[in-house]
Amino acid sequence: MESTASLGVVLLCVFVGGSTSASQPNIILIVADDLGWNDVGFHNPSMITPNIDALADSGVIFNHSYVQPVCSPSRTAFMTGIYPFKAGTQHYVIGFSQPVCVPLNFTFLPQYLKNLGYSTHAIGKWHLGFCNWNCTPTYRGFDSYFGYYQGSEDYYTHKTAGYLDYRDNTDVVRNATGEYSAFRFAKEAVDIINNHDKSKPFFIYLPFQSVHAPIEVPKQYEDMYPNVVNIGRRKFCGMVTALDDAIGNVTRALQEQKVFDNTLIFFTADNGGELVAYGNNWPLRGGKHTVWEGGTRVTSFAHGVGLKRTGYTYDGFFHAVDYVPTILAAAGGKPDASIDGVSQWDSIRMGLPSQRTEFIYNLDDFFYPVTGRAAIRVGDMKLVDGYPGLYDNWYLPMNETQNTPLEDFIYDAEHELVWLFNLTADPLEKQNLANQMPDVVETLRARMLEYKKQMVPANFPPEDPKGNPSNFGGVWTPGWC
Repeated sequence: MESTASLGVVLLCVFVGGSTSASQPNIILIVADDLGWNDVGFHNPSMITPNIDALADSGVIFNHSYVQPVCSPSRTAFMTGIYPFKAGTQHYVIGFSQPVCVPLNFTFLPQYLKNLGYSTHAIGKWHLGFCNWNCTPTYRGFDSYFGYYQGSEDYYTHKTAGYLDYRDNTDVVRNATGEYSAFRFAKEAVDIINNHDKSKPFFIYLPFQSVHAPIEVPKQYEDMYPNVVNIGRRKFCGMVTALDDAIGNVTRALQEQKVFDNTLIFFTADNGGELVAYGNNWPLRGGKHTVWEGGTRVTSFAHGVGLKRTGYTYDGFFHAVDYVPTILAAAGGKPDASIDGVSQWDSIRMGLPSQRTEFIYNLDDFFYPVTGRAAIRVGDMKLVDGYPGLYDNWYLPMNETQNTPLEDFIYDAEHELVWLFNLTADPLEKQNLANQMPDVVETLRARMLEYKKQMVPANFPPEDPKGNPSNFGGVWTPGWC
């Protein structure tokens, strides 16, 4: 009896832990930082992105994929499947020395995947908090990590605010000056692919630094855009193509190791293009820092094993919180029913209707809601209730000599406005229907209030001098909160 019981336990563990590696896909989630809607070739033929375009065109392009207006909130959603307004990360990006991270009782995607037998790796930008070691990647489910903790840094020196921020697992990397980060991050991914244990599947979370400011790129990439007169936009376009080359290095390694056909790749931006840093979201309204479509509707696609229908554009809703349950379903797991995300795996792989009919753009009761006070979409209709975020208007790419002046949306707490759009009929948000359809405004406002009952206050404390790198030998370092 004892041996029979033991065998039963083994079989149960195999079943709960997921299927064998022969049927589980390798999974890569690529995040492009501050990439605009109009900054890839399959949306804008003047952009040189052959590797991205090939993956998208032979996969499933997400036409209505939504994220948060800035990166820390989006990354919260990518890793947890939970809206940032429930984690306290909804207000803005995590600052240099803010003693805050995504709450430690939230389960991250790699923790779920490890239970399914995956090896898990993160490469690139973290920006989910690092004041305590428990907030950092290798303490949150990743077997390995290479990258940086902060939101941005120099692409070559790997310093931000004058201090080094570059890690190999928990060790400081001091000998990488001069290496362009996109290529180093791709190299780290290639090394994992080349050396992984083929008896188990791998998950690689690959949030590139590119194409976030500062605007830096090897000159040969800038020179690929001679018709772009504006120097900043020309360099930015070169950054996009360098990112594309880095992604090509990764896919080539998959092919050389003969695992490309058993790999599922997801690609997404973390928010809309940063207008002041030459990103472009044409023809959408606004950009990063706003709940307009240009700040939240992003370039995204899936490619690879498991997709039954390919070469098409998926028009259903997909939200950042859906990556966790969708990836878990693709890996053979069962998503946690308590999270906000819903599995879209069957929908996208077979071209079925979306499992999502509504979503929240943001909820933020902070005094100055810099990336937007509140917005919701239900079906065709979108309600923006209050301040929409920093930038407004519609902008063509800055291809001419001078930078395009941007229209700032000035915050006025005493006269907050309301916008209502039918996005199916008016995807560019040009016709405000709020005065014509007050009943719809109130219906959507009531729905949003139901979500608001679950909101926690934004955790956005002052910066703490204990986090200053001068306390740690000139390196941004955990261990001070």
